[in-house]
This record gives sequence, C-alpha cells and structure tokens, in this order.
Amino acid sequence: MGRMTKRIKGAMPMPKRIVTLTLNPAVDASCATEEVRPVNKLRTTNDRLDPGGGGINVARVVNELGGQSFAVYAAGGRSGDVLDELVRDAGVMAHRIATAEPTRVSHVVFERRSGQEYRFTPEGPMLAESEWQAALAFVELLDFDYLVASGSLPRGVPDDLYARLAEVVKKRRARLVVDTSGPALAAALGAGVHLVKPNRSEFARLLGRDLGDPAELAAAATELVASGSTELLAVTMGHEGALLATPDGIWRLGTPEVEARSAVGAGDSFVAGMTWGLASGESVERAFALGVAAGTATVLTPGTELCHLVDVQRFFRDLRPVRA
Repeated sequence: MGRMTKRIKGAMPMPKRIVTLTLNPAVDASCATEEVRPVNKLRTTNDRLDPGGGGINVARVVNELGGQSFAVYAAGGRSGDVLDELVRDAGVMAHRIATAEPTRVSHVVFERRSGQEYRFTPEGPMLAESEWQAALAFVELLDFDYLVASGSLPRGVPDDLYARLAEVVKKRRARLVVDTSGPALAAALGAGVHLVKPNRSEFARLLGRDLGDPAELAAAATELVASGSTELLAVTMGHEGALLATPDGIWRLGTPEVEARSAVGAGDSFVAGMTWGLASGESVERAFALGVAAGTATVLTPGTELCHLVDVQRFFRDLRPVRA
C-alpha cells in the first residue's frame, strides 16, 4: 500500500490500477536566467530535463504519492530515446509506442529579474495512422481500473480518439479520466467519461460562454454533469482554487496561499492527485482535496519539477471542500 494511502487512512481497500496514455509527450527542459534579452547569449542555471506530457506527469505524481501506475506513450527519434531514459529514471513503469517522427522538446525559462516564466512548446510530431492505432491496440491489451488520457493530440490523430477510448473503457467496466481541450474534449464528452478536468478558460471555450461569474460557472458545471457527458467535472482556476461538480452538487476549494515558483505540471498533478484519491477509496470530495493539494504543491517547485509528497501531505491535512 502506498505512502499517501497509509497516511490518509489506516485500513483501505487495495488501490485500483491506473494506466495513463500520452500521445504527444515531450522532453521538458527548464532553466533560469537573469533576464531574457534578444540577440545576447543568455547564461543559465538550474538546468534540468524531465519526462513530460500530461499522462507521463500524472504517472510521476501517482508514484510520488505512493501509488503505482503504468504509462503508455508515443515517442520517436533521439529525443524519444532521451525520454525513455528520463521515464526510467523517474521510476515509472512504461511502454513506448514507436513513432517515425521525433518527440518534441519543450523549454521553460525562468527570468529572475521579473519573476516571469517563459514557456516554449513545439507542436510535436505527425503521427501515422498505424502509430496511433498501435497505441489504441496496446491499451486494449492492458488490465486497468482507471485510464487517464491526458494532453494534446498530436497532428495526424483524429479528434475523436479519446471518444474511441471511452468505448474501450466502458466495455471493461473501468473509468476514463480525460484532461485535454478543444475538439478532443468535446468528442470525449460526447462519448461519456468519468472525470474531466478543464481549466476555466478551456471550459469557457468549450461552451462558447463567458464563465467569469462564479454563479454562471457553477450553473454550467451542474448542467454538464446533469447531461450525462461526465460523472465528475473538476474546473481548476489557478490561485482562485477549483470547483467540482458531481451528481450530488457543487464543491469548492480555495488554493492555499503559497509563493509560486512555476505552474508547469500543476494541472497534471491535480489530475494525478484526484485520480489516485478515487482509486484509493477516498470519497469524491476528499479526492478533490487531494487533487488541489498536489496541484498546489507543484507550484512550489521550479521549472518542470513536480510536487513532493511532504508538501502534498501538508496541504491535504488542512483542505476541506465547501459545498456550494
């Protein structure tokens, strides 16, 4: 039983099996420099490489919380080989779907003078039909209780891929968690999923409405859950906290006051925390709190580093969702 599971409860059922899928992963490079200026050579410090992409980040955080997950990802070229090494170093059990085009390399640069963070994210490779079909076929071979499909879809992959996954998951009587945006999110919701986690702007674009007013946001979230498109809807709002819509009503949580160092991976960490909480037998509202705790803990770390267990535990102890 994992470290986080033991801490939350003394006697719990065996956690469910979690598989993650990342079709557009990245080698995440991060560094810091005094000031970002054109033309000049910029000297950097705190340089690091991490395995990146939504599902890979989710798997990393599930491991940090004491769980076990299995990551499936598409990768190619020399950068794909580097990603393999980084995934192994992170202790994540994984399977690589080979692609002809190389894996993207993203860059995060922290400017010390302004305290601002610059994020450079390539569009990534074009996947052939045989490659994304191979990913689907491999996932169908796996035994899981939760499948987390996270991140953008690469070029060449149809918008309804996550919707196709939803049908596979339903046949297994398992649960699909989706963290994406745009047409891929709309298609997944059309097929019906267990949990989706857009941020507020992604949710607003999905509905084509301004959701700046808290009452409007709550009403829209309630409406989506009532439609049957998803059983649970978590909307993250950065420093303003998060909202959770369930069939039983709305829950809200504020984000603890912290000195943020980087927002990279905070959303993925939220998904990992909440999914791990659900898989471990936590109530929906406590799993929601674990998601907020993991997301908040991640903003404490620089660049592409993710949360640490001790920080997640500290925040989780004090978080109490409020029914709206």
